[in-house]
Amino acid sequence: MTDWHIITGEYPPQPGGVSDYTRRLARGLVDAGDRVDVWAPPVDQPECADPGVTVRRLPDRFGPRALRRLTRELDRQPAPRRLLVQYVPHAFGWKAANVPFCLWLQSRRQDSIWVMFHEVAFPFDRHQSVSRNALALVNRAMASIVASSAERAFVSIPGWRQMVQSMIGNGKPVEWLPVPSSIPVVRNPTASASVRARYAGAQPLVGHFGTHGTAIRDMLDASIPPLVDASGCHVLLVGRRSDETQRELVARYPRLGGRVYGTGVLPDESVSLHVAACDLMLQPYPDGVSSRRTSAMVALSHGVPMVTTRGWLTEPLWEASGALEVVDAADPAGLATAAARLLESTARRDALGTRARALYLSRFDMLYSIRALRDADAESRHLTAVQA
Repeated sequence: MTDWHIITGEYPPQPGGVSDYTRRLARGLVDAGDRVDVWAPPVDQPECADPGVTVRRLPDRFGPRALRRLTRELDRQPAPRRLLVQYVPHAFGWKAANVPFCLWLQSRRQDSIWVMFHEVAFPFDRHQSVSRNALALVNRAMASIVASSAERAFVSIPGWRQMVQSMIGNGKPVEWLPVPSSIPVVRNPTASASVRARYAGAQPLVGHFGTHGTAIRDMLDASIPPLVDASGCHVLLVGRRSDETQRELVARYPRLGGRVYGTGVLPDESVSLHVAACDLMLQPYPDGVSSRRTSAMVALSHGVPMVTTRGWLTEPLWEASGALEVVDAADPAGLATAAARLLESTARRDALGTRARALYLSRFDMLYSIRALRDADAESRHLTAVQA
């Protein structure tokens, strides 16, 4: 049995993809027989209690008081201590520039520090402001400090492996650990049929799940009107700010009234039922679908066919799998056309859905991540014993 000390910038009831991921990870490690302590920022809502998972709330968002508390409490724990850091630069406060937290990690080299890089750094871009490029520079320095402090690192997408490997140094492993769906699958065909009847009647139903950030909203704005015009489908937007997106679309394109719906935030079980009600999911991403996109994982895990986009972050496995329809991120008209064509063929949708579910179970399910972490833990313990 291993004692895991998971350090994260967000944990339920705090919202966010890393928050949901960390909770599922903690529960999975406990179910596998390990002990888990989660160290996270304070909340003003009721705690999410899971059997076997101890959540330790810090006094601030990884500021001086929190770091002092972490030092004091960790030093009371028996060595060797395994710290598993869920790293996203903006999650640790200080406007994504919490260098003291990174230096604190560096000071804990007597512990076994493992880092999961959900994101590495804010990107450089010659077209963005000087302040944003300055943040990108600081983020690179932060990631370098964190990586060089780590005994082992994981990345959420293969595209970041080379960057992290250059920071962590030779001889230390950097492994791809895909991020699974944050929404457990609920099998209730009757309830899903009720959702479908409410929003689509006898028409095809196209879904989109996500947090509806500006870039993705723009892609939906460019693809949903021609999709509805071409297919007569109804569209169901699910997730945070989906109701705002719906209102904006209908205000801009009045003909979409009564055809596009937005649910707003829903409980996980209800999200699952709404996704399962859809004929297909329309999931565009400006940087392309990748293994860090938990909203894409939701469609895969439910076996719902997906039409999505390729971009600079898209890994080769997506098109090689034959499990989804992919078009260029810069082609919203092509996205609408691909979705409309897929709605015309039940057989194609069924085949894509079957392949999507199989791909998820073989590469992205949380059990895959738990197994990878525990195998790495066993390997680390064996090497330590041999070296001793």
